[in-house]
Amino acid sequence: MEDAHKHERRPPLDPEQVPHRDIRVSDEFMIANQDLCMFLGQVLGRSALETSGAVDSDVREALEGLIQTYRTLEKGVYYESIPANPLAAQVFRDVQAAVAEFRREEPRRTGMSRTRDGDVLGILVFFQRVGLDHENGRKRGRAFIATLQQFHSEAAPEGEAASPSSLILP
Repeated sequence: MEDAHKHERRPPLDPEQVPHRDIRVSDEFMIANQDLCMFLGQVLGRSALETSGAVDSDVREALEGLIQTYRTLEKGVYYESIPANPLAAQVFRDVQAAVAEFRREEPRRTGMSRTRDGDVLGILVFFQRVGLDHENGRKRGRAFIATLQQFHSEAAPEGEAASPSSLILP
């Protein structure tokens, strides 16, 4: 994490203000979906860095649109909640394309398709909460994006298994 972000005082995340509180993201869920979490963390980080001008609020807006999209999928309806903000929309599209690719490749990697829409939804909610936890109140803040960059450093070289994440959050 950049030195500029290390000393910022962030107000604690108020559990009553957390969106999508009805979606429980337990330790067991995170362990069971560790590969998906690492993958989505890498995709979010890469997309945020490659989308010129993107800041934390753009990534959080993309996550909210993705969460709304996966909530409707859970109900059996396909409706994409693409953000109007072009930067957030680009991150949204990048994540959607990556999830589709992850699912296409999953049977080849694991021998079966096991990633459900609910799994993707839970991981997206996890990242939304990480983003809110890294909110520093700055309009052009990039503390969350800096955190997502850590997923790139944890990515294994081509052909090797990814190492377990040491990311621990409430």
